[in-house]
Amino acid sequence: MGLREWLLLLALSVLWGGSFFFGKIAVGEWPPLMVVLSRCVLAAGVLYLVLRGRGLDLAVGGAMWRSFFAMGLLNNLIPFCLIFWSQTQLPSGLSAILNATTPVFGVIVVHLFGRNERATPLKLAGVLAGLCGVAILMGPDALSGLHASLLAQFAALGAALSYGFSGLYGRRFRDLPPLVTAAGQLTATSVMMLPIVLVFAPPWALPAPSWQAAGALVGLALVSTALAYVIFFEIMRRAGGTNAMLVTFLIPVSAILLGVGLLGENLLPRHFAGMAAIFAGLALIDGRLFRRARPATGV
Repeated sequence: MGLREWLLLLALSVLWGGSFFFGKIAVGEWPPLMVVLSRCVLAAGVLYLVLRGRGLDLAVGGAMWRSFFAMGLLNNLIPFCLIFWSQTQLPSGLSAILNATTPVFGVIVVHLFGRNERATPLKLAGVLAGLCGVAILMGPDALSGLHASLLAQFAALGAALSYGFSGLYGRRFRDLPPLVTAAGQLTATSVMMLPIVLVFAPPWALPAPSWQAAGALVGLALVSTALAYVIFFEIMRRAGGTNAMLVTFLIPVSAILLGVGLLGENLLPRHFAGMAAIFAGLALIDGRLFRRARPATGV
């Protein structure tokens, strides 16, 4: 990757790390279900305008729309609801650290459910290191019994697991322009979320959000979702999916800095120790550092 690609990657990490910051503010006033709907509706609308500006549309046929709904369930509805609910109990930085286990669950899902795709020993070592990181993060809470904080941590891990399944399912969209896939799944998620919100969090029963919360909702949808998707797919176009996944290492860092600097959150030493173990697991799964460290052979 060149300088431009690295700058885009850093910008993306701030935008996606910012989603935990914006989400923490938003769920302080609105229920997580309404935050999810607002995020998806606004982001889908913006991405649709981007598509129209590029001469694309969402006329992809009924079969593909069914796939959009399935992808929207795995990649948006389930993980967004779990993450935002977890943020009602956890610091935003800790939610981001737990979400960084997504590639770990991705390896497990592909190993178990992918066709003829067995994990390499290096990736299995990465999974073990990542799970050790989770154990470090959750150890004292898990030993102290079932309570809201522990359930919230399991919810954040459930979101990462759902992302792992979405990564496997999302391979069927390879022939579509990536922005069409992003806009389609967000539109499908909005349709699915609407009846859920009307039943469990009717908007007419909610207080009007403050300017701070409203700004967080707009930032979450437009900055951390719509703009982030555009940058992510630009990185994929320029540098490939493997390089784009490097953002996983950076998101918790930006989320922690925003949470500590602007929200006054505090993380314990074991949280950073767990994050270090998870990062080691991600490095093993990514593999490139170990390939470079291997001595060259041949003539």
